[in-house]
Amino acid sequence: MRKITLFSCILFLLAGTSVAIAQNEEHSAEISTSVPELANFHKIIFPMWHKAYPAKDTATLRKFVPEIKENMAKINAAKLPGILRDKEELWKNELAKFNTVAENYYKACESKDMDAILKAAEKFHSAYEGMNRVIKPFVKEMDTYHKTLYVIYHKMLPENQFNEIASVMDQLIAEADAITKFPQDQLAKRLKDNTPKYYTISKELYDATVNVKKVLEEKNNDKSRAAIEQMHKTYQKLESVFE
Repeated sequence: MRKITLFSCILFLLAGTSVAIAQNEEHSAEISTSVPELANFHKIIFPMWHKAYPAKDTATLRKFVPEIKENMAKINAAKLPGILRDKEELWKNELAKFNTVAENYYKACESKDMDAILKAAEKFHSAYEGMNRVIKPFVKEMDTYHKTLYVIYHKMLPENQFNEIASVMDQLIAEADAITKFPQDQLAKRLKDNTPKYYTISKELYDATVNVKKVLEEKNNDKSRAAIEQMHKTYQKLESVFE
């Protein structure tokens, strides 16, 4: 009897994992946090920052201008995937800064002033990193959690698919637990004095996620919806620590 019960539990866990995988595959484009137009910029950034800049090779830095202009046009026309919809305003703000820095880079290259070109290259690299920080969470475990949360909140919940949500909650709880265990020494490099705040809110997120599973068992749609809303708000609260 015990073997049968254990076998049933394993089948249940596998079924939940299969549902989560299927959901992620179905919405793969929407839950990707990659913006190809930004990723393609790395082809310029790498030789600029790691080769030409340290060598003070301003002639090569000036040669990047046509490629940068071409890529800036593409990134200005880029659209964010669905999972990044909450980042739209922040993306636009950073993109405006990126455009200003790019224009200053062009002017510096026209002047042929070595110091001005090097400073412009440094600022351009910083602006590029700023763009990446908008879409890529510092904690990869948050990215993993967010992909599952996105499907729950924007796909399953609007369709009242509470049974489907329940089937992926064990996975989401495990992902929330992983967030709470991110190494403090790595986090402190980014958050500094805000590091304790991360751990406080990540624990809140874990508790909110566990609570959703418990509430779903009551089969009360209104309570389930409220619990999921709270879980979503708590995740956004954790994200705000990095802004």
